[in-house]
Amino acid sequence: MTISSESIDLHAVKSALKKEQNKILWRQIMTNGSLFVGFVIIAFLILVALFGPLLMKHDPNTMDVLKRFAAPSADHWFGTDNLGRDVLARVIYGTRISMGIGVAVAIIASMSGLIVGIYSSYYKWLDHLLMRLSDGIMAFPGLLLALALMAALGGQASNVVIAVSIVATPYIARVVRSEALALKEQTFVEATRALGASDSRIIWQHIAPNTLSSLIVQATFIFAEAIIVEAALSFLGAGIPPPAPSWGNILSDGKTYIYKAWWMTFFPGMTITLAIIGLNLFGDGLRDLLDPHVSKAKK
Repeated sequence: MTISSESIDLHAVKSALKKEQNKILWRQIMTNGSLFVGFVIIAFLILVALFGPLLMKHDPNTMDVLKRFAAPSADHWFGTDNLGRDVLARVIYGTRISMGIGVAVAIIASMSGLIVGIYSSYYKWLDHLLMRLSDGIMAFPGLLLALALMAALGGQASNVVIAVSIVATPYIARVVRSEALALKEQTFVEATRALGASDSRIIWQHIAPNTLSSLIVQATFIFAEAIIVEAALSFLGAGIPPPAPSWGNILSDGKTYIYKAWWMTFFPGMTITLAIIGLNLFGDGLRDLLDPHVSKAKK
């Protein structure tokens, strides 16, 4: 009877402790202005990307030459472009493409950067090989390297993801490697090694999970960088090929008519700005939440 009551009490204590931890976490999230505002902006853009095209009455590629350069109005909220296409529809469909590419690059670069960084930190011979390769990639300006890769691969969405992921991977690998080098010397890793654990178990069960906080934060910044690079590639004609709308090629279409139809560049430009601000705010807030030392240093 006593054992049963003690076990029930222990379960109740664990449950209450978990609830209290969740309350503290939620309070920290709600009081973190950067995290909250960034999350709201990102959530809004994701909802636009997912459901915006379903609500649009205009097709992004339908041309109406009689309505070329129509100013913003009740029928065309963002006006029309040089071919009479609805700019709002193109921006919304472009949100799906640009955000999708950003998500894909963040995931692929994070996974490849985690693998490269973890194994570089654990094996010295791999460290020399992989880090010198990363240095070689980072020696080139990111946009220039992405342009060269797109020239070799060809202009389509999957190739944009590949090119930008190659550019972004070394940056994540270096962050992960620096974290893993410090973790490798920790007592719990030494104890696990002394117990006869294999290298794979040490790497993926003890070191890798402890690098995830830095990895997630870095991934948000890579997400923002991927959107900028994709927009730049499309603007230069090396990214998403027309007539498929992306923020970059919408800007490219509007640059010639910037004085005649300012809305062709203003609205996609503001959307890119909003996305980058949201992602950077979210990344800063997430870093403050996951790394208490940064938060204390700011205070």
